[in-house]
Amino acid sequence: MKKMFPRATMVTKMAPALLMAALLLPFAAQAETKAGSVEISPFAGYSFYENRQNLEHSPVFGGRIGYNFTNFLAIEGTGQFTRTEVDDRTETFSRQGEFTSPIDDVDIIRYFLGLTYTFMPESRFNPFIVAGYGVSHFDPKINNKSLSTLNYGVGAKFWLAERFGLRLDVRDNMIFDEHIHNLETTLGLVFAIGGRSSAAPVAEPVAEPVRREPPPAPPVVQEEPQPQAETPIAPIPAAEPTPERMKYCVTLDIEFDINKDDIRPEYIPEVAKVGNFMQKYPTTTAVIEGYADEVGSDEYNMKLSQSRAESVVKTLVADYGIDPARLSAKGYGKNRPIATNATDAGKQKNRRIDAIIDCAMDVKELAAPPERLCIALKVEFASDSTKIEPRYYDEINKVGEYMQKYPSTTALIEGHTDSVGNAGHNMKLSQQRAENVVQYLVDKFGIERSRLAAKGFGSTRRIAYDNTPEGRQKNRRINAVIDCVVKR
Repeated sequence: MKKMFPRATMVTKMAPALLMAALLLPFAAQAETKAGSVEISPFAGYSFYENRQNLEHSPVFGGRIGYNFTNFLAIEGTGQFTRTEVDDRTETFSRQGEFTSPIDDVDIIRYFLGLTYTFMPESRFNPFIVAGYGVSHFDPKINNKSLSTLNYGVGAKFWLAERFGLRLDVRDNMIFDEHIHNLETTLGLVFAIGGRSSAAPVAEPVAEPVRREPPPAPPVVQEEPQPQAETPIAPIPAAEPTPERMKYCVTLDIEFDINKDDIRPEYIPEVAKVGNFMQKYPTTTAVIEGYADEVGSDEYNMKLSQSRAESVVKTLVADYGIDPARLSAKGYGKNRPIATNATDAGKQKNRRIDAIIDCAMDVKELAAPPERLCIALKVEFASDSTKIEPRYYDEINKVGEYMQKYPSTTALIEGHTDSVGNAGHNMKLSQQRAENVVQYLVDKFGIERSRLAAKGFGSTRRIAYDNTPEGRQKNRRINAVIDCVVKR
């Protein structure tokens, strides 16, 4: 006969499965449990029977199929089979006492339906708890009916790729009628089908009046293609600065005649804003953006706006000696209107030119503020932290000193994150980081709170891909977008 319930034996037999999962975990690709996905998991393991059943511990085989309602909650069905032997050829447990002779082998088939709740579903390591109800069929029968069984336990999934991983379960199959406990541990594979990632970017915010064109599409053949699983980077507003630089966004009050692209003489002073500035600062570059109203076809307006932008570029080259390599022209047609096209005045505002000037200089050198100044602050945060470390105070001081110098300015502090983790959490994290920068400016420089606003964008405005540490760091950033009152 067996001794008391063999806990030490169970742990010993579980050790190889646990060791295998631990060794494979560091090589797992970034993955997660996805809402809406179907998971199929074949498995094998070992069952441990309570003494009074007089059954030998034995291997178990089976499979599971589940559906994830969310990335936390799922329903799954389980079917499993095990063949065991009667311990010491004594009579097996029989509630009704049907058996009058010893039994050699017993086949056990179990079916369960249960719910699982997953912890940390956004990571590649997903611990979970499970509970469900089912039936156990014994052959030869040890009862005149199938035995009701409560199935509950814990487990974990280890994702080795986006849709493939390992699954470890430790369960108790408790027979209701006699309160008999049968423990089992299994290790299986997981195959995920369908579903959506919790880290997918949310809908793109309402477009700002000034935006830059999306990054050019990669060539068909390239040595290092971007991973297909990552969502393409969305267009970033034109005010988005590049590292070590700032952007000045100026709308030129140039009115064009209908269907014309030539610059009338009275608007040359508007072009001079850009020309004189670029002469004074020879390291600057500029994108001249042309726009049209909605009258006419899309194709015609696109060509017309491109031609108007090129007219401004030609004037800057001819009249101000700006190197053509420092200038580029881009037409947007009737896209990105800043006023209604229902009135003549609104249409005139939409027939405009924007100059996006890329600079590398200290903001304190400016003689007068431009219409909009955008500064990328090199402020790094610890993982999942919103605390501003003292070594980054000098970066934020740039904004405070500038706003002290120009008291009519207002600023929007933008917080951004990479796409690692839950989208909702990233949105809250970026908002809190932006608010902490705002509070620093209020406390340190006495900037009125009404002049400052904080906005968290989470990972919705990435400027780099998140498949490298460098790319993720670029996306974890703080921008200060300063709007200025310009006297004309």
